[in-house]
Amino acid sequence: MQISSFKSAQKLITGQGCSSSLIEHLKSFRIKFPLIVTDKGVRKSGTLELITSQLFDYEFSIFDDVKPEPDDEVVKHCFSVYQTKPHDAIISVGGGSAIDIAKCIAVMAGNNQDLNSMFGEDKVLGKGIPHIAIPTTAGTGSEVTNIAILAVPSEHTKKGIVSDFLLPNLAIVAPEMTVSCPANITAASGVDALVHCIEAYLSNFASPITNALAIKAMGMIMTNLPIAYQSPEDLTARENMATASLMAGLSFGNAGVGAVHALAYPLGAKFHIPHGVSNALLLPFVMKWNKPFCLDRFVEMAIALSTPISHNDDAEVIADKVIQQLHDLCATVGIPKGLHSLGINTQDIPDLATEAIKVERLLRNNPRRLSVSDIEQIYQEAY
Repeated sequence: MQISSFKSAQKLITGQGCSSSLIEHLKSFRIKFPLIVTDKGVRKSGTLELITSQLFDYEFSIFDDVKPEPDDEVVKHCFSVYQTKPHDAIISVGGGSAIDIAKCIAVMAGNNQDLNSMFGEDKVLGKGIPHIAIPTTAGTGSEVTNIAILAVPSEHTKKGIVSDFLLPNLAIVAPEMTVSCPANITAASGVDALVHCIEAYLSNFASPITNALAIKAMGMIMTNLPIAYQSPEDLTARENMATASLMAGLSFGNAGVGAVHALAYPLGAKFHIPHGVSNALLLPFVMKWNKPFCLDRFVEMAIALSTPISHNDDAEVIADKVIQQLHDLCATVGIPKGLHSLGINTQDIPDLATEAIKVERLLRNNPRRLSVSDIEQIYQEAY
């Protein structure tokens, strides 16, 4: 077994009603004046009030200009807001976009470091100011990962900041925070969490710890995502999805993700397709390409996913049934069918492949090495 390490947020709080515990944690961190990083949708839905209603004894500011696919300019805008008052902590309330921006602001504030100097692996100078992450979607796992992904429009690409200093000090994962999540976001973020499980499980850098988390979480998602999608008020399904997303984040945050994410990056950067949607759409097609290189793990996933199989099925037949099950799940929760439905033309595919092959940080995790022509073929099959 290869040597591996395991990292997470400093502390995790989970379970129904745990969002009401915020104040005790503010006191433990000696926070006086937090900046809340969120988006207008979370604010308009009333979900943010579950947090702000607890802050009657505190001064705080709200930055709600987070966009679905955040870019470097939004981070710089948020940091300028942070600098206008004596803020001493960040509370992120939202999906992966809000949490990723908050991660950046926390370390920029703690180190007086320019954003552009942080792109890449281990470029952050040191720890940041306290950051409490409160996700409102069950999907990204950003509350427990050491990475922030930002679009860089000037370069028509996405870039990652990878550093253990990005890990939040506290993650409060409360199902009540996800109830108002729109159905399309519930679907895309939920399948995104499944992508995290599967890619972490198939990763070249998986460990027994990440495998245990991934295999348990993927079964929870397969069972609970359709319920959360169709019955958004079902708190049991919401809690199971929030927990599974957290477990998926812990898994991929340590084992890494692979080709699904690498191929999704250019779709977000060039066409502004939401990360969860692009991952969900590409998942079955990338898995078809990975299949010959990890058949044994497909058999194990079939057990976790309760895939209908018979004792006569060999490993390849079982793998095909898993892939069909992924197609079926995406259809059940309304994931768009094909890249053509997202405004992409076949003429765009060579450029997409050229950009995707550059994401070596993720492609090295994938069980199958892919060439540019391989990637073009996957895009064609997903078209």
